[in-house]
Amino acid sequence: MTEHDRDVESLYPFLYSEESDLDSVLAEVRRSTVAKAGEIMALRRTVLERDGQRLAECAGRMAARFAAGGRLLSFGNGGSSTDAQELASLFLSPGGDSPPLPAFGLTNDIAVVTALSNDIGFEVVFSRQIGAFAHPDDIAVGLSTSGNSANLLRAFDEAARRGLLTVGIAGYDGGKMAELDSIDYLFVVPSSSVHRIQEAQTTVYHALWELTVGVLRAPAR
Repeated sequence: MTEHDRDVESLYPFLYSEESDLDSVLAEVRRSTVAKAGEIMALRRTVLERDGQRLAECAGRMAARFAAGGRLLSFGNGGSSTDAQELASLFLSPGGDSPPLPAFGLTNDIAVVTALSNDIGFEVVFSRQIGAFAHPDDIAVGLSTSGNSANLLRAFDEAARRGLLTVGIAGYDGGKMAELDSIDYLFVVPSSSVHRIQEAQTTVYHALWELTVGVLRAPAR
């Protein structure tokens, strides 16, 4: 059995069972699905109870940056890169009657990413872009499951030096991101499962988007 097979078996043991009864297999599929749904719901509640007030505060500061002409710059690696692009798309093209807001995913330009990786090193692919075109009113949002990605740590330090509002979304215990003074708001999903972490992180940044838009649409007092 390959390492990949062992990983899949740990997630879906019923697929590797010698049990051939279809009803038993379907029952186990249902049990596994319900268990995973219960796990992510509990995790989302934990994040809400611990960070709900800070999410609202962060969204208020993000709204103030947008109102001042700022933009959102999002970044991450692998699956977190996909989440960073979705986050940018939420703000830029929200649909409905929500206002579009300027947002960019720093992995969108593959020519820039590969040039920096090849000529200098992968650890600078985000910090160099921030250094090149970020403004003090901008917002930097970085996502990582481990919280240890070297290129994110550099990006946050560069963003903080330039006066950006910095927001980190991590998993596990926050990793090295939790040790940085350059992150204004760090939201940690306390889980060791990459799957559950990324599912809960999706909820976190959707909440940030909804809260930010809500502040911007609220009538001035």
